[in-house]
Amino acid sequence: MKKSNPRKIEDLEKIIDYSFKDKNWIIEALTHSSYSNESKKQYLPNNERLEFLGDAILDLIISDYIFHKYPDMPEGELTKLRASIVCEPSLADAALKIHLGDFIYLGKGEELSGGRERVSILADTFEALLGAIYLDGKMESAIKFVQKVLIPSIEFIKNNHMYMDYKTLLQEKIQKTSSSPIDYHTINETGPDHNKEFFVEVRHNGTVLGQGKGKSKKEAEQNAAFNALHSFMR
Repeated sequence: MKKSNPRKIEDLEKIIDYSFKDKNWIIEALTHSSYSNESKKQYLPNNERLEFLGDAILDLIISDYIFHKYPDMPEGELTKLRASIVCEPSLADAALKIHLGDFIYLGKGEELSGGRERVSILADTFEALLGAIYLDGKMESAIKFVQKVLIPSIEFIKNNHMYMDYKTLLQEKIQKTSSSPIDYHTINETGPDHNKEFFVEVRHNGTVLGQGKGKSKKEAEQNAAFNALHSFMR
């Protein structure tokens, strides 16, 4: 099957300043499930397992960084700050900075429907790439990657108080012009009970303002509110 990505892996390695010793890790990190499902090979690994690993590693790296960077920040604010950094929109922005969408192996359907720009695919692939770097180059390499790509945005998020409760911020914005409530609706949930993923829409007067996903309904609602706020700023 013809590869759907137009750019070479070596180009991505130059962008992220990391060269894989085992190229199989980066190939797996860039392989979306839609591509592996369409492959004629009996089994072609996709990046979902690496995404799982990268998610945990990212939480640890960011937690350690902000714990030491902001020694006077209370636990509640540390939690909110971390959540604003590791959320889907933030990771998608980081992926865009390194042009990650140009390198993803996508199935024909995802390719035609704009999968390279889809926030969820970009964020998931970013986490998978981090997982791959960790396996290939251990924690030191993973930390260097995060410091290069993601850490610079932390000060911006903190200084602009963007780690606040997005649901509250959205409610305050809507209430300036309307007395009608905003509602959150779970439109889908996937995965086994121990590893579920929830998909949520936030609506106002019947209009969908934003969508989000998360490992809990609360996280999905926060991401939906974030995306709604982001759409207002465009």
